[in-house]
Amino acid sequence: MTNPESSILFVCIHNSARSQMAEAFLNKYGAGKYKADSAGLEAGKMNPNVVKVMHEVGIDLSRKGTKTVSDLQKAGAAYDTVITVCDGANAEKCPAFPGGGRRIAWFFDDPSGFKGSPEEILQRTRGVRDEIEKSVLNFIKENK
Repeated sequence: MTNPESSILFVCIHNSARSQMAEAFLNKYGAGKYKADSAGLEAGKMNPNVVKVMHEVGIDLSRKGTKTVSDLQKAGAAYDTVITVCDGANAEKCPAFPGGGRRIAWFFDDPSGFKGSPEEILQRTRGVRDEIEKSVLNFIKENK
């Protein structure tokens, strides 16, 4: 008998960067055990730098749209675990998803606020990507 997939929701402000990366990594590494989704408090547009840095690691987000928490609520979605992926400075603005399930908070810098040259912004976005990937792998390891 196989265990059913555990449903995980990653939430941030606009669903344009951090939550999308976390969703993609969990669906890649946790396939069969986890089913990840992501949403934001408000609808945003995919961050093009996130699309670029995820493509560098073989994940295509170029056709991925954004969703809001209210979209999922209206659809009646429920999750076993909700993980917020906001930055520490804006943690109080990070949305909650109502309903049962375990809640976890991860803190990552928001790529939409990065300043500098295009290459500097990409480099910082890669750093966030790598931190999120490590957090997802640790989550899978800790929840075996």
